[in-house]
Amino acid sequence: MGSANLSFINVFELLFSPYQQSVEWFTVHIFRLPRAVTAILVGIALSVSGLQMQTVFRNPLAGPYVLGISSGASLGVALVVLGFSGYFAGNVFFISGSWLLVAAAWLGSGMVLLVILLVSFRVRDIMTLLILGIMFASGISAVISILQYFSGESALKAFVIWTMGSVSNVSIEQIPVILGGIIPGLILSVMVVKSSNAVQLGESHAKSLGINILRYRILIFISTSLLTGTVTAFCGPIGFIGIAVPHICRMIFKTSRQGILLASSIFAGASIMLISDIVSQLPGSESMLPINAVTSLLGIPVVIWIILRKQKLIAA
Repeated sequence: MGSANLSFINVFELLFSPYQQSVEWFTVHIFRLPRAVTAILVGIALSVSGLQMQTVFRNPLAGPYVLGISSGASLGVALVVLGFSGYFAGNVFFISGSWLLVAAAWLGSGMVLLVILLVSFRVRDIMTLLILGIMFASGISAVISILQYFSGESALKAFVIWTMGSVSNVSIEQIPVILGGIIPGLILSVMVVKSSNAVQLGESHAKSLGINILRYRILIFISTSLLTGTVTAFCGPIGFIGIAVPHICRMIFKTSRQGILLASSIFAGASIMLISDIVSQLPGSESMLPINAVTSLLGIPVVIWIILRKQKLIAA
């Protein structure tokens, strides 16, 4: 779907046709196919990350960004776009989606992950780690705000556009790199499914079953960082999918078993993110809404429902 009208049969034929020098072929292969695949991968990565964070912190409002991974990626991009805007001059808009921004975002998220891992060796209380992650994110946001204050108008606009999130800047050549970050993260998430089932009943219970809590946390943090860091590097910070989708799956399947929630979050996250991208394209129009605006409108009602339901259970 998009501004150009193509029938389902036409798109199907173009998908499996060899290279053609036609507008329709380029529309499908260069623009629509990478964007659709990217939306699916983003939905999977953020949903699984959110499920893992809600499990490890035992907090229904925890999301993929609570460790400050996204903030670290944003700082890397801010340093490139805002800190060196004079170097890029008028070309600052054309580096959006480039390997330079991707490398900067990965480096920023990797540095935050390293700090979190070092802290986790010394801090045993999981809630203290959660608070520290929020503090890291707040501190990084303050640095970004200072960079924004002193940046030029064009650089500031480019950075703000990046923070709105987009799946349309990813090229077909970059998708294998995204898969290279997401697949290891998914493998790690599958490896800790049994441990996650035990941790839901409390870390003391998990220890009594012989689970190494420190190793479990490290695997979860690495998995979440690979998933979230990769998505943020290529598409910018995209909110609410990671928080909302795991709860939608819990409502549908009425279970807390991690294997079922993991599989359903993968499919639900991919579907909801793809629908969000379709809505953001304003079918039949050349305009495109920021993907963050659409995911927020979908996710906010779920978060409100979670809070109201929790208050109702406390009152009861």
